Amino acid sequence: MDSLLVQHIINWAVMGSIYTLIAIGFSLLFGLLNVIHFSHGDVSMIAPFVALGSLQLIFGAIGGDAGLFAILIALALAIVATGLVGVGADRLVIRRFRKSPAMMALVATVALGTAIRELIRGFYPQGSNPKAFPTIADGFLSFGGGRLPLQPVVIILTTIAVVALVWFLLHKTPTGTRIRAVAEDPDTALLMSIRPDRIFAFTFFLASAVGALGALFFASHAGVVRFDFGVQLGLIGFSAAVIGGLGSMSGAVLGALAIAAVESVVQATVPDGASYRLVFAFLLVILMLCLRPSGILGKTVQEKV
Repeated sequence: MDSLLVQHIINWAVMGSIYTLIAIGFSLLFGLLNVIHFSHGDVSMIAPFVALGSLQLIFGAIGGDAGLFAILIALALAIVATGLVGVGADRLVIRRFRKSPAMMALVATVALGTAIRELIRGFYPQGSNPKAFPTIADGFLSFGGGRLPLQPVVIILTTIAVVALVWFLLHKTPTGTRIRAVAEDPDTALLMSIRPDRIFAFTFFLASAVGALGALFFASHAGVVRFDFGVQLGLIGFSAAVIGGLGSMSGAVLGALAIAAVESVVQATVPDGASYRLVFAFLLVILMLCLRPSGILGKTVQEKV
């Protein structure tokens, strides 16, 4: 197989994996709260900055290069910290608009995303400048007489494992049953001794932690991170969830792979395609909204007026 084609396929799979992790968060939160959390991308993008800060602290404490162990510790701290920020965002801002018109929650989350970006830029050392981000997995794998970079393999396999674990959690565990019960009817769930506030907090933690993993992979794949990367990543993740059908985890995966496929095809066939990939990706979103507003796997909801 042509090496250039293989590279495009790998790029498609990697970007599809990253977009999947972000889109799942949107679908989880919309399915539970019926609220579009527009600051989800910015919350997720906290993770790379926490990871960089953690690495600096670890290297400062032990000196030299701690290698893979230090990277894993920093990634774990970043994922947990970002999950907790997601819970805090719900308690401080989003929960106050659960019974308000959808537009109020939308504006509040947009404002929250702006606040997060400016806090990163203001408090992180030289926060306005791009930061180099390390490769999560160095090395190569021998495959069919050739070699594959290890990092794309780690990203793809980790994403598959996370998607499978989230699906198992939602459909095969008592916690998942409680989440689906609260999503269906919070008042009835409360009568069944299920505490919606705890379910909301857990779901925000889960969505933010999964999004944090996607942001970490994005930063590592790009080799750099900026305070405003969350805007682009959030828009693409939301668009993927819309294409697949908001509230559907399977749809989020399909939407993410579709957007990544459009980007890969444009980069492979259009001159200077890297500059226009997002144009074609968002044209796909517009086309989908025109032809099937509910998304690939979304259900059409009729409202009486």
